[in-house]
Formats: sequence, structure tokens, C-alpha cells
Amino acid sequence: MAIHESAVVDPSAKIHKNSEICAYTVIGANVEIDAGTIIESHAVVQGPTKIGKNNHIYSFASIGGDPQDITYEAGQDSNLIIGDENQIREFCTINRGTEKEESITRVGSNNLLMAYVHIAHDCQIGDHIIMSNNASLAGHVRIQNWAILGGFTLVKQFCMIGMHTYIGMGCQINKDIPSYMVASGVQTRVRGINAEGMRRRGFSPNAIAAIKRAFKVVYRSSGLLEQSLKELEKTESDHKEVMQFVKCIRSSKTGIMRGPNEE
Repeated sequence: MAIHESAVVDPSAKIHKNSEICAYTVIGANVEIDAGTIIESHAVVQGPTKIGKNNHIYSFASIGGDPQDITYEAGQDSNLIIGDENQIREFCTINRGTEKEESITRVGSNNLLMAYVHIAHDCQIGDHIIMSNNASLAGHVRIQNWAILGGFTLVKQFCMIGMHTYIGMGCQINKDIPSYMVASGVQTRVRGINAEGMRRRGFSPNAIAAIKRAFKVVYRSSGLLEQSLKELEKTESDHKEVMQFVKCIRSSKTGIMRGPNEE
């Protein structure tokens, strides 16, 4: 175990012998850090927090801080769980969960959180996600696997961003973004499908074409949303990507962000 002599580590912290704690880092009570994880200088990790294997947390990150929620009181059950192989860059802030929602904020594995990213209480972040500099999530946000959020993206509380989505720089997200979509613009709207992202991740031309048809049915037709979803369930049931798109919309609690013609 490599713990710099200037680091401050609470006696209750459980730190794997193959992890590294650098100079002037503070590790609080009830923190668990697994093998291969590096905590750079001047970072602060508070608990209860569990951090998995081979993560790299850079200088001045604040991990596992109290929820920024006026209903939270010291001593309430509140946890943060971080998976494996994440890069958490300088000045990132990730808060623990509240009792409103299982008391857990969760970050999956293989994510890149660039400098100044903020993840608020009770967020659930999947795997292989990129959050660019200064992207910020309010409480209770859900981000599914392989989503990309551009710099300075702001996501309102309780919103969901589906898998393989791409959110452009400076967007304000106040409703759900279904899987495989692209959202962009100062007046943020869903503009089309993330065809390039799908190609890069090995989706077949048939799958991409099916998602393009599904986008047109939901975003370009004049019918009611429920009618559009039923049409897709009838005509595109053989395409799992379209069924994921439909499932994403049906599970929405805030409503979905619509296209450029939405009022």
C-alpha cells in the first residue's frame, strides 16, 4: 500500500494494499478503496463511499460529500458507490445519496468524467459514459450506458438520458432523451439519431436504419405519441434497438424532449 506520509486517512477507512494515496489527500471515515485505484494529491474522499478497482481520481476532486439537499440531515443513511476503471478528473464533485431514493448515488465503470463535472445526490450513472468539462447533473438523474454529454451540459433533476445518446455542448436538458438520439442547440431539441456513434460501436447498417425509421415515426409524424409507439411495436418488433428506444420512452417520468418543431 502506497500512502504518502502527508495524506490524512481515517482509521476506519479500508484501503487495498495495491492502491495509491498521494500527497495531502484526505480519506474520511467509512471509505473503501479497492486494488489499483489511485487518488491524486489534494483530493478529498468522504464516506460512506465504496470505490472499486483501477480508478484514477485526480487532484482536488471532492468525492462522497454530503448531499446538497435541504432535507438531508447529518447521520441519515447516505452512500456513494463507484465501480471500476473510471477516470475522475480535477475538481469533479460527486455527492452521496439521500433517503428519498435508496440512499445511494451510483457511478458505474469505464467512465470518463472530465474536469469540474458535478454529479448530485441519488444520480445513477451507467458504464462507458463521457461527461465533458463542467457538465452537471441535478439530483436523481439517470444516465444509461455509452451516453456522451458535451461540455457545460446541464441536466434537470429526475431526467433520464438513454443509452448511446449524444448531447451537444451547452445544452439544457429538462426532459428525457430517448436512446440513440442526438440533442443539441441553445434551444435544446432532439435533432436526429446518433448514427456515427452507433457505427463506431459496431451497430449494423440494418440496426441504424431501423432507429432512423423509429425516429421519423416518433419525431416527424403528426400522430399521438402512444399511436407512434404502438406502430413501432407492431412493425419493428424484430429490432431490439427499436424496442429499447420504445422502452426508454415508455419508462419516462418527465416526458421526452421532442424535435425542432416542438413548441
